Amino acid sequence: QVHLVESGGGLVRPGGSLRLSCAASGGIRHINTMGWYRQAPGKQRDLVARITAGGSTNYADSVKGRFTISEDRSKNTVYLQMNSLKPEDTAVYYCNGVIMASGQPWVLDYWGQGTQVTVSS
Repeated sequence: QVHLVESGGGLVRPGGSLRLSCAASGGIRHINTMGWYRQAPGKQRDLVARITAGGSTNYADSVKGRFTISEDRSKNTVYLQMNSLKPEDTAVYYCNGVIMASGQPWVLDYWGQGTQVTVSS
């Protein structure tokens, strides 16, 4: 069973930085993409950043130039470096993996439990 575990959320002042981590574990055959989504209260869950197996990345317009997604495939881990944080970045951040598990011929979406990021003075 594939599991995604996030860490690194917390409370930070506007202009500050945080680094989120997400480690995938379990019977993993192949990871297509890993990414980060966020959901603020009363809003839908939206893509923040995503990285493919080939290393291509894409970002939400609202975070371009401030957030950077990276990965360590040897550890099945993805990171989100968040700089110049703003109050509107406050949300629960979810890790997502499009993963082929061992013994399965198809990929599935897997989600972490979420980590709270609060940007406030």
